[in-house]
Amino acid sequence: MSQPTALSAAQTADLAAALHGGVLPDDPAALIDLIGELERLKSLASAVQADATVAYDAARRREESEQGVSARRQGRGVAAEIALARRESPHRGQTLLGLAKILHTEMPHTRARMRDGTLSEFRAILLVRETACLTAEHRTFVDEELCADPAALGGVGTRELVARAKRAAYEIDPASVVRRARNAESDRNVTVRPAPDTMTYLTGLLPVAQGVAVHAALGRDADALRAQGDSRCRGQLMADLLVARVTGAELVPDAPTPVPVLVNLTMSDSTLLGGHAPGQVGADGVAPDILPAEIARLLLSRTLNAEVGAWIRQIYVDHTGRLLGMTSKQRFFADGLADVIGQRDLGICRTPFCDAPIRHRDHVTAVGDGGATTADNGQGMCEACNHAKEAPGWRQSTVDDLRHSVETVTPSGHRYRSTAPPPVGWREPRWVKESPGVYTLVA
Repeated sequence: MSQPTALSAAQTADLAAALHGGVLPDDPAALIDLIGELERLKSLASAVQADATVAYDAARRREESEQGVSARRQGRGVAAEIALARRESPHRGQTLLGLAKILHTEMPHTRARMRDGTLSEFRAILLVRETACLTAEHRTFVDEELCADPAALGGVGTRELVARAKRAAYEIDPASVVRRARNAESDRNVTVRPAPDTMTYLTGLLPVAQGVAVHAALGRDADALRAQGDSRCRGQLMADLLVARVTGAELVPDAPTPVPVLVNLTMSDSTLLGGHAPGQVGADGVAPDILPAEIARLLLSRTLNAEVGAWIRQIYVDHTGRLLGMTSKQRFFADGLADVIGQRDLGICRTPFCDAPIRHRDHVTAVGDGGATTADNGQGMCEACNHAKEAPGWRQSTVDDLRHSVETVTPSGHRYRSTAPPPVGWREPRWVKESPGVYTLVA
């Protein structure tokens, strides 16, 4: 029996090229066969990625051990590297690294089902999540119960698969499931993310009793206001009551609750006075959202008319689209300079594929290496990415470009570039050919 050949990125690239250059069959049945085989290929590819992830983690830890890095700090930046390679966020990279290790050590049958195409990576993550409260021995038992037989997964939907995992976990160790439910209360929090059409999703993760109580109270009071003749629908009233009670603002009739606004204007003055270039609205720790000029002016006028307070801060751009920066002799970024960096980066971590809000303003070139506290040497980062790049072998430097650009080199030698997004309303300059060999940069 011949020895299996070592897999390589070049082989995978050849397969990708074949898929990219292939022509779809005309036969409808053949198209369905192709779709099914591609789905199995995706699952197999995910399993191979997991195997490669475990192997890379082990290799990095061996290398760092030989360099004298303490056991506690070994493998510190691996999840971030996996995320970059897979074009995912660092948080997702941590999830994928955890999945790979568990498949390798505790859930071999789940891994086998991914390799034969029976189980997708998404469903494997759900199985890992639902058995997280179990010991390694019990988790292996559930893995065998659910996934040892490929035929047992035939026709099983995702919801049913999760229910089976929960049921098996509870049967084998009910105490751990109860402890998990109690510990879940420590995960309560409130998050915010942009929604379509200049709206926002404000999400509260609460214990069931508190969540039901909040919803019932808002609903009860909304019904009372409707009974008094308020024309808003029940959902609108519940939303306005929520804002009024959290912010302390006064509930006004038949309109959204007005709140104080800080308008960061990365747009021209003419937009405020009637132009059409878009604006953006945001707050510390929240990614700004693009606003049509008319909506931005309406938001400001509502706030001013309600006399709840508004502040306007103009942030200008130069002819290249760069936000004007400031310099500082301090090690830490002063408030004004930190604001400029946050606005330039649109409130989002500068690590490629990371959508987390900015938590830290960090030096690209460290102060200890001669880096200055300037806008050009500063970048906005989330906490996880800022810590990851402090692991051994990570390097960063600024790149000369129209907009602020940072190049990151990972311990494996791979390079990733992050360029600051263009300000709202900005159009990239283009090169216009004036004559043979002569080009002019036009804004």
